[in-house]
Amino acid sequence: MSKDEFDEYRDNYVETVEKSVEFSGLRHSFFQESKALIIKDLIEQYLPDNSRKTLLDVGCGVGALHPYIDKMFTKIHGVDVSAESITKAKINNPMHDYQYYEGHTLPFADNSVDMSLAVCVMHHVPTNLWDNFLSEKTRVVRPGGLVCLIEHNPINPATRLSVARCPFDEDAVLLGARPMRKRLRQANLDCVKTRHFVFFPTNKPIIRSIERRIGWLPLGAQYAAIGIPR
Repeated sequence: MSKDEFDEYRDNYVETVEKSVEFSGLRHSFFQESKALIIKDLIEQYLPDNSRKTLLDVGCGVGALHPYIDKMFTKIHGVDVSAESITKAKINNPMHDYQYYEGHTLPFADNSVDMSLAVCVMHHVPTNLWDNFLSEKTRVVRPGGLVCLIEHNPINPATRLSVARCPFDEDAVLLGARPMRKRLRQANLDCVKTRHFVFFPTNKPIIRSIERRIGWLPLGAQYAAIGIPR
């Protein structure tokens, strides 16, 4: 999908996503909370002693995730190729920093943030630009920081169905956890790992504890992939 097409969904992004997952009985907020809990776990594990915790969210859209994670970071920066979505993000979350970018070179200096994030973005990036996308996400993160991507799990049938029902996922090229790990290593990242989540339709603490133990199992609806810049 082109950036102009994403502009069309700036005002009804959440409603569009909810229609694509309504068969599950779950709301968009459930999936946002699930992502936020994963991000919280990753911060506690990989950035426990860093009080700054600056985040760059690449492909942030309208900033729908940021109310769920803004207390985890002292500063959130968001960039997107959709100028209209960035305008909406600024309205939704005036305390954060948002800017448009052309989709190739991130407008940030080398080693300038503690963590870079891309949530369900890479499957929209043309495959011939995947290497550049990962290289840029790595470039802006300080050594010892964290590069994180959250993506749909193509093995999960419910995920396949929701993607098929979502109009702005028509061009999606889903990438599984194993090839994602390979690409992160090729991007010169260390400690590359993946963790699957959303195995169950609840975020109750006991279920969260179970999901932490079975994150290696490639059956969750989504997965988080991480690596540490050298």
